[in-house]
Amino acid sequence: MTSVRYDKDSDGIVTLTFDEPNSPVNVMSAAWQASFNEAVDRVDAEKESIRGVILASAKSTFFAGADLKAVVSLKESDAPQAFREIEAIKARFRKLDKLGKPVVAAVNGTALGGGFEIVLAAHHRVAIDDPKTQLGFPEVSLGLLPGAGGVTKMTRLLGLETAFPYLVEGKLFGVREGAKLGLIHELVATAEGLIAHAKAWIDANPSPIQPWDDPKHRIPGGTPSTPKIAQMLAVAPAVLTEKTRHNYPAPEAIMACMAEGAAVDYDTAMRIESRHLARLMVGQNAKNMIKAFFFDMNAVKSGASRPKGPAKWKATKVGILGAGMMGAGIAWANATRRTPCVLKDTDLARAEKGRDYTAKLLEKRVKRGRTSEAEAQATLGLITPTASNDALAGCDLVIEAVFENRDLKAKVTKEVEPLLAPNGIFASNTSTLPITGLAKASAHPDRFVGLHFFSPVDKMQLVEIIRGKETSDETLARAYDYVLQIGKLPIVVNDSRGFFTSRVFGTFVMEGVAMLGEGIPAAVIENAGRQAGMPVGPLAVVDETSLSLAVHVREQMRKDLEAEGKPYLPQPGEELVFRMVDEFKRPGRAGGGGFYDYPQGAPKTLWPGLGQFEKPGAKWDMQELKDRLLYRQAVETARCLEEGVLANVHDANIGSIFGIGFPAWTGGALQFVNSEGLAKFVKRADELAAKFGPRFAVPKIVRDKAAKGELFA
Repeated sequence: MTSVRYDKDSDGIVTLTFDEPNSPVNVMSAAWQASFNEAVDRVDAEKESIRGVILASAKSTFFAGADLKAVVSLKESDAPQAFREIEAIKARFRKLDKLGKPVVAAVNGTALGGGFEIVLAAHHRVAIDDPKTQLGFPEVSLGLLPGAGGVTKMTRLLGLETAFPYLVEGKLFGVREGAKLGLIHELVATAEGLIAHAKAWIDANPSPIQPWDDPKHRIPGGTPSTPKIAQMLAVAPAVLTEKTRHNYPAPEAIMACMAEGAAVDYDTAMRIESRHLARLMVGQNAKNMIKAFFFDMNAVKSGASRPKGPAKWKATKVGILGAGMMGAGIAWANATRRTPCVLKDTDLARAEKGRDYTAKLLEKRVKRGRTSEAEAQATLGLITPTASNDALAGCDLVIEAVFENRDLKAKVTKEVEPLLAPNGIFASNTSTLPITGLAKASAHPDRFVGLHFFSPVDKMQLVEIIRGKETSDETLARAYDYVLQIGKLPIVVNDSRGFFTSRVFGTFVMEGVAMLGEGIPAAVIENAGRQAGMPVGPLAVVDETSLSLAVHVREQMRKDLEAEGKPYLPQPGEELVFRMVDEFKRPGRAGGGGFYDYPQGAPKTLWPGLGQFEKPGAKWDMQELKDRLLYRQAVETARCLEEGVLANVHDANIGSIFGIGFPAWTGGALQFVNSEGLAKFVKRADELAAKFGPRFAVPKIVRDKAAKGELFA
């Protein structure tokens, strides 16, 4: 047994200690499965001499979950074997259920996914009262379901209605919430107390029975035949479809497991669960989501794109220039991560208004019980509003978040840069203007970098770090460390017009506007975007970001290219955007309306004037519209990789999902290319290019990989 230690003490209590060799965490690897099966079989064979069993961990966390490397390597033909392996683990859990001896889980730290299923395999569950410990089932976010008993047991322990958010939505929880739910039976203060309490419970409960084996047990709230539950189940699939658009098979499978399993006996329910999981494990959706949300996410958080030489760095005082929505959001991000910051604007009232943004968000947290009044005031106190540049003296990082105007940005750079602490760095929160050009206003271009936050900052996790031609490794590393310091996700891109996210985002919205110009009804376009998996349709999102800003960016791009002696080539849909702003005076939501009307106190509606763009003879195919929206972004992402704007695949995938809203079910823009199959992707893109123009032409990097049978890895 390489992954599980078997120790029996003089009192006849066996402790099974999970301790995966050469790993900081325990995972359900093949070695663990073999060790666990052997250990449980031994317990069963020796049960006459055993008084009880304790499940424990030698790691700082209890158990991390499944071995996802094994999952992504599965093929469709592996489904029967996957089913058998799932059933084998459950068979050992069932042996523990029916051992006739007490089994206690001693939870010393976080237990997620398969790890929490191990916890639920015990009759009694004791945990250290640590607020950092997380419990639950995040499998749905990886395209999977809790298939080692998680769905079946949670449904039987909590009931269909209460279990729903913890299973279908993957809601995690702490040990105190677990105790309130009855999933954790005892909380103890120390690790030493874990074993003592576990042994005490074993002494007091020599012959426990699991709830699902108790003939008197009833599922809380009732079964699917109970009128209230039947009514909920009649509505739930429609609510789920509204969110998933059938792009995510996992939540639908979880709901099916819950409903089907609650209508049958326990062992049948467990088998139903195994079948659903085996199907998901070999499917493409799980591969996509595991690639993005586990492997690519871990690469980002572990600093895979950070220069390796410079030492780790922490910002101690941050200056923010501009207290508008973006600057106020950046101040919030700093304060809530205990980083002192100075929020500067042209007058004190504006700066204080920017700080009030954080005050309002904190007030909501206090009302919801997520923080105390004292903690909220301490957080707010970390933001110093000011109208004086002098207050910025000694900042080791200054971020300018002023209007997208090259001259204004140059002005504030020259004014504030001399106030930086020795070797301090200066960052621009531009979304489109090349960093190398902005750095010309700096006396230290090697210490100048782009930090592109996304709005609203309190909700958007991504920060795009842009490296100018003279940005040093030291500066880039510090920027990366700072983004992690404030709890955001950093991706690194090289300097270019529009960088990565703004450039690709622009292709999405302009493709939607181009469709409108072709005479396709606006409602059809918006539905195509949502059905493809985008958060909102392209017309709605360009309204939010501002049509007038889109015009400003295009005009700035035209001027820049003319100054460089290069031609400016208008994109399809561009003329219509200019007409909306100049002719129809509809600059977007902030200006009163754009493609949508925004009646006070009522939901937004499409502007009736859009009917003038419809063409009676226009024809469309919904799948083709969805393909256009996704392929256009994927093609542009591949171009960014080929041109060196992007340096790697993980930044492309994470950036596209968290910065642009590219559908999570795809695993990101380049994983979407992988999942389509590169040869198929090239063929379909060529068809779109022949019909709609060269913007769909795939770059050489894609054709080369398709010819070699390679993937973007």
